[in-house]
Formats: sequence, structure tokens, C-alpha cells
Amino acid sequence: MIALIQRVSCAQVEVEQRTIAQIEQGILALVAIQPKDGIEQAKRLLQRIINYRIFPDDSGKMDLSLREINAQLLLVPQFTLAANTGSGNRPSFSTSADPVASKRLFEQLLVHAKQEYSKVEQGEFGANMQVSLINDGPVTFWLEV
Repeated sequence: MIALIQRVSCAQVEVEQRTIAQIEQGILALVAIQPKDGIEQAKRLLQRIINYRIFPDDSGKMDLSLREINAQLLLVPQFTLAANTGSGNRPSFSTSADPVASKRLFEQLLVHAKQEYSKVEQGEFGANMQVSLINDGPVTFWLEV
């Protein structure tokens, strides 16, 4: 699994001009699922996202996690992160999991996230989403498990 995480001041997801998810300070995580991924990878990725130390402490050093500052998490499915972009001018999605398996695993990730952490919002799998954010820093990391 892959997550592109961004430290945000705020973020929101709209579908058909309707806001379906919104957070203030926290992490926006764009999540892609690959064919080999299962629930263990989802659990491990979630733990990394929640505990990744990307928020500043009192001295300004990135040393605090989402959990430590009690901020919000927005999980958004994004299959394009798993695309093969190694050659040519058009991405190949042969390295992405099929949509049925991806949706099932993303839903399992959401269930686990809401059990592990109380401040979770979500995008809509398979929807044409408009995601807006204010990237704080900017701070962006690529996590892969």
C-alpha cells in the first residue's frame, strides 16, 4: 500500500458540489492499493500514518505525531498513486489492484482507522472527487508498506 501524506491546516473533499469530508489541522492521506496488499499492510500503513512525527514540537522540530497533537485524519482513495510511470507519456494502471479488491481493502482500512483513532474522515471510493487543502509547510511524505 502507498500513502502520500500531507500535513495540512485544513482539507476537504467534494463530490458533485457537495462537501462529504472536511478536517482542520491534521493529515490528508491519499491512499493507493496494490495487488499484493491485504489487511496486514492496511493496518501497518495506518499505524505509520497515525504515528508519523511530522508536526512541530515547542522548539519547531518535527517530532510530534497526529495522535500526540490530537489532530484529524482524512483518508482519500487514490488509485493513480500506484500507476506505473516508468516509461512513455501515459500511465499504466497494471500495478494497481483491481477496483473490487481495492474498494474492499479501503473499506477495511476505514473500519480499522475509526477503531484506532477517533478523528477520521473519508473520501468516496470510485467518485470523481475534488480535494482541496492547505499544505502546512509544505510537508509531504510518501509512505509505502
